[in-house]
Amino acid sequence: MTRFVFITGGVVSSLGKGIASAALAALLQARGYKVRMRKLDPYLNVDPGTMSPYQHGEVFITDDGAETDLDLGHYERFTGVHASRADNTTTGRIYSDVIARERRGDYLGGTVQVIPHITDAIKDVVVSGTDDYDFVLVEIGGTVGDIESLPFLEAIRQLRNDLGHSQTMCVHLTLLPYIPAAGELKTKPTQHSVKELQNVGIQPQMLLCRSDRPIPDNERRKIANFCNVRPEAVIAALDVDTIYACPISYHREGMDQEVLRYFDLPYDSKPDLSRWEKIVHAIREPEGEVRVAIVGKYTALLDSYKSLAEALLHGGIANHVKVKLDWIESEEFEKNGNIADRLKDADAILVPGGFGERGAEGKIQAVRYARENNIPFLGICFGMQMAVIECARSLAGLPKASSTEFGPTDEPLVGLMTEWARGSELLRRREGGDLGGTMRLGAYPAKLVPGSRVAEIYGRTEIRERHRHRWEVNAHYKDRLEKTGLRFSGLSPDGVLPEVVEYPDHAWFVAVQYHPELLSKPFDPHPLFAGFIAAAVKEAHRK
Repeated sequence: MTRFVFITGGVVSSLGKGIASAALAALLQARGYKVRMRKLDPYLNVDPGTMSPYQHGEVFITDDGAETDLDLGHYERFTGVHASRADNTTTGRIYSDVIARERRGDYLGGTVQVIPHITDAIKDVVVSGTDDYDFVLVEIGGTVGDIESLPFLEAIRQLRNDLGHSQTMCVHLTLLPYIPAAGELKTKPTQHSVKELQNVGIQPQMLLCRSDRPIPDNERRKIANFCNVRPEAVIAALDVDTIYACPISYHREGMDQEVLRYFDLPYDSKPDLSRWEKIVHAIREPEGEVRVAIVGKYTALLDSYKSLAEALLHGGIANHVKVKLDWIESEEFEKNGNIADRLKDADAILVPGGFGERGAEGKIQAVRYARENNIPFLGICFGMQMAVIECARSLAGLPKASSTEFGPTDEPLVGLMTEWARGSELLRRREGGDLGGTMRLGAYPAKLVPGSRVAEIYGRTEIRERHRHRWEVNAHYKDRLEKTGLRFSGLSPDGVLPEVVEYPDHAWFVAVQYHPELLSKPFDPHPLFAGFIAAAVKEAHRK
């Protein structure tokens, strides 16, 4: 029997429902249960793919090419279970599907309404493909009380009746603020938040209370009485120094035991948390430190690079060092020209993905600095494209080298992809077409050149990595660029699309068209990030 746990949030946004959900999933896994995670987002976009990173943070890409909420990245990093398109939906997608069915005549002339048609579509998303799992954890985005989340909450209320209370549970995440002037935690926001949830017919069975300090017993009983839950089901979600300590912290507070007790499952035994204990120890007790400069264009909101920051942390875990991140807005180099002052203390330089011309020249300057000063460098997606343009301008005698993304150019080192293969299917795009869902998305295979640095890093010559890009390095310039020393060490299986470039005579210079950060886990760091941080450690020792 599959058991469903619905996670909602109240009081304020950004309390960490995604982390809390992922931590609970990790605890259930540690007890031997098979877990799946899903996210329901109330916004009207069909997916976050067309949103600015400043609006929504990073877009997390799944193997099957879905552009999803960044919380799915947390789900994968905590559980190791690859998400799919079925694991994230939005109000926009739900309404689009229902309206498309109405246009086809599927409702046989009936009046299409939020109840039952929209709520039925939401319920279908929640339960589809879940028969093989012990637990399905479903996070509902937004904050209780938001008007756009009401259809999702109604769908949950209905599912509680459809499946039965023995098969469903509601966990509500709230905030317990500490008021220094009063010298106490305040429970009233939590009481009001639960009341708001009860007003739409949902009674939570557990409260997960974010707090910067332990909850006194009298406050715990007060919350339990006013919110109609057991005192043992009032769980303190205490602030921790690393998100990877959450499974340990939540277990200490009794979260997993209470979930199992509710479902009438054995809960006396202890979960195997040795994996998380080792990870937390590695983070808290590093044997050294390296500084990585990240030259990006969305650094005002670090959630834009969430998976990247986590992957660098994982690389530090693999090398037993602390990784200090120096976030640099690439436009700073264009305006101030102080690149040497900003990068002189970096043990490694990373240029991440992005879209558009803004900040591109600053990224190219960062690439040149890393190449000329023999500093370990990793370029990702847009970063690889800037590395190729820098090579063409500085070494191949093509000063006008550019990308058609920035406008017409005489030397299109990077151009719009118009067609590419996905398995046996040929996908085509045209300039001026829709932006949403039209990039090269998802996991694609690549072949690495035997003996290359990147093949050595992976330990094999065939890989499969996740992509998200509309422009591609122009392979027609391959021979000319390779004469300068740049090596095209990874290509698509048909040899048409460049996937990896490197400088063999550089300390460590690798640039990739894909997004390796999306596959990195704290218990299984991606080899590129492990290798990149290892090179940074060598650079730090050299200094």
